[in-house]
Amino acid sequence: MNNELLAAVDRELITWRGITREQGRFNTTAYKLGKREIGHIHRNGVADLAFPRAVYDELIATGRAQPHQAGVQGVVSYWVDQPEDVDRVLALFRLNYDRVTAANRGATTDEEHADLSETP
Repeated sequence: MNNELLAAVDRELITWRGITREQGRFNTTAYKLGKREIGHIHRNGVADLAFPRAVYDELIATGRAQPHQAGVQGVVSYWVDQPEDVDRVLALFRLNYDRVTAANRGATTDEEHADLSETP
């Protein structure tokens, strides 16, 4: 089932405008917007995504993600194990996608105003 879930995440991510996928380090699939990685997924189903401190803290505090599995600061991990995890991990990728898109446009991100408590 894990491969099916990861395939569903992959199918969605590559439909987002400007997203590319490539082989990443440590046996991962990395998803990039331009030159910036918005996150990657390990073959065991763990997605890792880097966020600014305020967003990171909120995601951890609300239980939407866990601290990085190897303790990397500012990076959250999310395990994709169940069908409902697909939408949840995609919401994390969307959060990063929107941040990078805004930064690429030269706009400020709405990190302080983001409603991170909503789940998809």
